[in-house]
This record gives sequence, C-alpha cells and structure tokens, in this order.
Amino acid sequence: MDNRLPTEFDVVVIGTGLPESILAAACSRSGQRVLHLDSRSYYGGNWASFSFSGLLSWLKEYQQNSDIGEESTAAWQDMIHETEEGITLRKKDETIQHTEVFCYASQDVDGNIEETDDLQKNPSWVASSTLIKPLDSACLSEEMHSLYVSSYEVPAKGTPENNGEVTDIAETLVKEEYCGYKTYKHRVSDGAKDEIKPILEDNSDPPKGNRITYSQIVEEGRRFNIDLVSKLLYSQGLLIDLLIKSNVSRYAEFKNVTRILAFREGKVEQVPCSRADVFNSKELTVVEKRMLMKFLTFCLDYEQHPDEYRAFTQCSFSEYLKTKKLTPSLQHFVLHSIAMMSESSCTTIEGLKATKNFLQCLGKFGNTPFLFPLYGQGEIPQCFCRMCAVFGGIYCLRHKVQCLVVDKESGRCKAIIDHLGQRINAKYFIVEDSYLSEETCSNVQYEQISRAVLITDQSILKTDSDQQISILIVPPVEPGACAVRVTELCSSTMTCMKDTCLVHLTCSSSKTAREDLESVVKKLFTPYAETEIDKEELAKPRLLWALYFNMRDSSGVSRSSYNGLPSNVYVCTGPDCGLGNEHAVKQAETLFKEIFPSEEFCPPPPNPEDVFFDGDDKQPEPLGANTIIIAQLESSEGSKNLESSEKHLQN
Repeated sequence: MDNRLPTEFDVVVIGTGLPESILAAACSRSGQRVLHLDSRSYYGGNWASFSFSGLLSWLKEYQQNSDIGEESTAAWQDMIHETEEGITLRKKDETIQHTEVFCYASQDVDGNIEETDDLQKNPSWVASSTLIKPLDSACLSEEMHSLYVSSYEVPAKGTPENNGEVTDIAETLVKEEYCGYKTYKHRVSDGAKDEIKPILEDNSDPPKGNRITYSQIVEEGRRFNIDLVSKLLYSQGLLIDLLIKSNVSRYAEFKNVTRILAFREGKVEQVPCSRADVFNSKELTVVEKRMLMKFLTFCLDYEQHPDEYRAFTQCSFSEYLKTKKLTPSLQHFVLHSIAMMSESSCTTIEGLKATKNFLQCLGKFGNTPFLFPLYGQGEIPQCFCRMCAVFGGIYCLRHKVQCLVVDKESGRCKAIIDHLGQRINAKYFIVEDSYLSEETCSNVQYEQISRAVLITDQSILKTDSDQQISILIVPPVEPGACAVRVTELCSSTMTCMKDTCLVHLTCSSSKTAREDLESVVKKLFTPYAETEIDKEELAKPRLLWALYFNMRDSSGVSRSSYNGLPSNVYVCTGPDCGLGNEHAVKQAETLFKEIFPSEEFCPPPPNPEDVFFDGDDKQPEPLGANTIIIAQLESSEGSKNLESSEKHLQN
C-alpha cells in the first residue's frame, strides 16, 4: 500500500487541536488545498477525549516517552538543497508532566477482569509516570510517597511477562498509604514470570449498596469519554457563534449545564442565577434577594453608570463588592460563582465585565449560561475536521514531520519533509507549538495547568435527579493562591458509566497537580475504603479512581518569543486555563485574517440551489461567494481524497 501523499498544497496544518482544526476548516472552506497532519494516533492533541482504556494507553505513552528510542526515519538532510536549510521539529511531545494515578475502588482480586479490545491490544499497562520499584521496607514514608505513586499492571490472559528476566528477590511487598487507604503491591518472582498483583487491605465495613468495582469500570470503559482539558461553552460565546454560523453545529450535540454551585464554610450550595432561582431560593433572605437582584441589574448595563465604579477601577472586585453593601454570602456568590474570579487578581472592571457576560448568556438554552458537548470536549475539534474534509481537506494521523524546509534567500518556508522522506510543498504552514523544537522555543517561558480527573459514585450535591451537570469554584485557602474549578458530569453527557460521575478539577499550577489539587479533593470526596469514616465523611461522594497531571499552557506566548520562524509559518498554542474556548477561536480567526485578509472566516454553508454539478446543461447566473462547483464525483480525484478523509474521521 502506497502511503505517499500528494506533493502540492496551499496550506499544511500540523496538529489537530481546536485552533488548528478551526483554521483547517476555514482554509478548506475558502477553497484552499489543505493537508492536515498529526503524529498522534488520535484527533485533538491536548483537546482530545478518551475512553477509559484509551486514557490508560495515553498514560502509558507519556510514561514511556522519555525511555523510547528514536524511530528509524528516512534521512532528510540529503533532500535539502544548497540554497535551503532545515528547521527540525520536536520528535516527542513534552506538554504533559507529573502524571499520577490512584485507584480506590475494590480491585475485585478474586474475580476476573473482563478484557476489552483495547486492553487486549495493550496487554500490560502501567498508569503512572513513575514505575514502582521493589523495596525491602514494608511501608513508604511521606517523603517517599511523592516518588512512588499508586500503580498496577493488568496482564493479559496467557501472556508471558518479562521473558528471560530472573530476579533474586523471591517476594517483595510494597505498601502505600494515601488518605488512610492502604494498597499492597505483591511482586512474585517465579522463573521468567514477574508480575505485580494488587492486594487490598480493607479493615473498614463500608456501607452496603451499589459498590462500583474497578473491574466494572474497565468493563464499561467505552462508556467513558474523558477530556484532557476541561471547558464549557458560553451560550453566547465565540465558539457557539462560530458553530452556528459555519453550520458545524450539525455534527455535535449539547446539553445545558444544570446548576452553578458554591463552596462556602465547608459546604456545597446551589447558587441562584436567574430571577426565578433568586426568588425561589431558600438560602437567601428577602432582603438579600432584593440586594442581589438590584446589583445584577446594575451589572447588565454598568457602562451606562460610570459614576458607580469609576473611583474603584484600581481596586479588586472583591473590595468593590464590599462597598455595595452586599452580605458576605452574596459577595461570595457573585465573586466565585457568577463572575468566577479570584479575589486578588480580578480588578473591578474585569469583575463587572465577567458578571455581565454571565448574565447575558443566561436563559438562551437553560437556567445557566453554559453548554457541554455530548461525548466530551474532544468532539469539537473533530467537528471542524469533518467540515474541512467535506470541502476537500486531506487527513493523515500517525504521520510525523521531520523538518520545515526554508529558502535561505527569501526566508520563507517552502516545504515539509515527513518521516517517509517525502517532500510536500505548500504556501503556508500552521504548526501547533508542541511540535516546535527546543532550539526554536529556547526563549519561551511557559505556564502550567494542574488537572485532576476523578471517577466518583455520586454527585457532590445530591438532589432528586442524579442527572446533573454542575460547575463549582472552590476559593483558595491561602491569599494569592488560585481558585480551583470543578466540573461534574453525569452519565447523560455520555462521558461516564451509569451510577458514576466524572469530575474534572482545573487550576493554574504552582506545584505539581496533586500538590495543587489534593486538598480540594479531600474536602469534597472520601476514598472508597476508609479505615475510619465519620458521619461527615460518609455524606461525601466516594472516590473510585483519580488521575493527576500537569499540562503546559502556551496561550500567553507571543510569536516574537520563538526563534527563527519563517514569515509564512504560523503557530497555534495549546489549551489555556480559562473556562471557555474564546482564546482558541480568537487565535484561529486572527491567524486566518493574517494569511487570507480578503477571505471571510468560516462563512455560512451554501444554499442547495447554489450548488450545481459540472456538466449540467443549464448554466447558472454569475457565481456568488458561496457557490460551489462539484465535479463528476465518480471521476474526481478530490472525491477520492474526501472519501479517504471521511474514512480517517470514522476510524
């Protein structure tokens, strides 16, 4: 089978994250010949969503990333002419760090874990960035715990393990403690066999009911769609507007976020958002209801009343709220659950603007301003990839690019050379920044995002309905620290199995993800098998499984920070720490206008009557901007490319 691609394109896009996918769709829609490549085996990059077993495979890739050797690729140096030079691209993705996995659900040691297709393909996985090493000591100290994280291997049935490796240690016990929950790793060495089996010590007598075991999570793994980046869509935000305008929304389905929560005085409460919610609230007094409605009404048109806030423009929003005679509970609701800002870093103008944006988005699709895409955030980049493919874009995953070819005289990029040694020419090149080499990024200072993904057995705030989609902002305990954003998804979002919730935690990093987020996890959840559970802990949702990791945030990096980039190479950044997708949409539109200033960005699709086939007897009127000519499909080379792209998308 010939894996070679056509050699001439207008635009080559490297990376399938959200901004790159939007750009690819916009370029293809404007009539450009687009080649969209990704060295990964999945769409979305750091915007992707995974099934449970897919997430474990993704973790294994990053755990092995620093250990694997370079794959043999065709030499590209011989393909560079004397008047050209090559800019190498990064071979390994280094945007994810400090991955740590903890399993609290019963391992079902006596039963057999039913293998999914993904586990059969990957018979032995280790879900951790640090391998557990055999230790002579029976217990790990607190200092050592940061180095040895909970991990385990699931061997496939009948699969030989570590062939030819014999150890002198006959039996080693590795014991770990976390939040009072004890897990033993029992390493048994018998000739060439060497495997790790989890052994649980559970001295507690947990409440009876629907206990979710780890084997159930594995068996129902395809029910999960776990996002690497946790975001929501503002109902009147830039992404919703773009989805509707370009008609890409037909490729996705959405659910309304059902409630906004607040964490105050150690308890989770529901925040009244709409007028009806405010007046129906039992937590607010009549006076507080009037005060809140008066302030929210002012925020809707605060620009018309500059005298109300001009004297406080240099103050923080929290200080301004105190001058409005709001009670402490109302100040907390407005700051953390409506404006969703931190006390120290938010100015008065920023807080008023965020509050107005929140209120303007209310009521369009439900009682909250937010929407969530069914099957996860990773669906959105794929929707734009489908649009690009429909208009003739060609897609190829698992296709690495070795270098950019630059003309020394003009300083412009002329082509790329892929891992097969093929040279592909284009006029413009769009590259996700994770592909840029260390030399190109030597002057770049990156921020980090701390992320946690949790599987729990119930919601953090029980109601009559268990199908709630919630967002919660947990304020920082220490001054100057970052608030933690918590998004809880139910099974109706198609992101988790029945009788569980999928919880995402996000904040700007100051330390590792576990160090940043673990305190919030302890406040909201309890491990599944605590040795001593009091009544307060019993009321909390039980934690079944947890993943922590740090993700690179390059959203604040300017183009001038990169070294030696040709003028026709454009860089897209990865996900930012914000709740919405505004940065990605703005970046895609800005870059498109730089490349094609006279073209419309993602125009509406053409009307059916504007589409005609080449060879029709009746010739139409002069073509409009939205008119498309479709050649005879059975003989069109473009249709073959489209069919190939559609197959890629379906896979």
